Amino acid sequence: MPDTLSDNKGLSNKAIIGVVVAIIISVVLLVIIGQRQKFEPVLEGKVAPDFTLPDLHGKMVSLSDYKGKVVFVNFWATWCKPCEEEMPSMQAMYEVLKNRFQNFELLAVSVDSKELNVVESFAKKYRLTFPILHDRKGKVKEIYKTTGVPETFIIDQNGVIAEKVWGPRNWSNQDSVRTIIELLTNGASSPDRYKQKKAAY
Repeated sequence: MPDTLSDNKGLSNKAIIGVVVAIIISVVLLVIIGQRQKFEPVLEGKVAPDFTLPDLHGKMVSLSDYKGKVVFVNFWATWCKPCEEEMPSMQAMYEVLKNRFQNFELLAVSVDSKELNVVESFAKKYRLTFPILHDRKGKVKEIYKTTGVPETFIIDQNGVIAEKVWGPRNWSNQDSVRTIIELLTNGASSPDRYKQKKAAY
């Protein structure tokens, strides 16, 4: 009888240890997955994370407001020289595409930590007419895991990232706007096709 009790006690201890080990493994795996997602870049074929930011007039604007449109999201800053050089071509592209296509929008997300008037002065200087949003605390920049400025995300009608561009471009160049024109003319592709297209370059 004593042997049976000790055997049962040994089994229950093993069961408890097994459960504890399983819980520890589960927690470790969850932490690893969480860390991986935290640093995983936001690339082509992924759904663009939604965000809400104030524009220069204090109106709150969300990316999801433009579902069904092709959205050009550009992260920039007033102190960034390449951003400054890129802006005139962005304005030229915006004027041409907005006149030609109703389902196009450009959102310029300023990551300036300074007061809004600094961003306003910059917009006036370059006569920018597209919507400018202010990510003063850098929260949206973190969500998109940008590595610098400028960085651009071209988002299709389904809210999926069709192309990601690191660094400045001349947006008045036909090759630069190829993805945008394809989306506006032919509609969205499958997310896998965006990945394959990127891998082909």
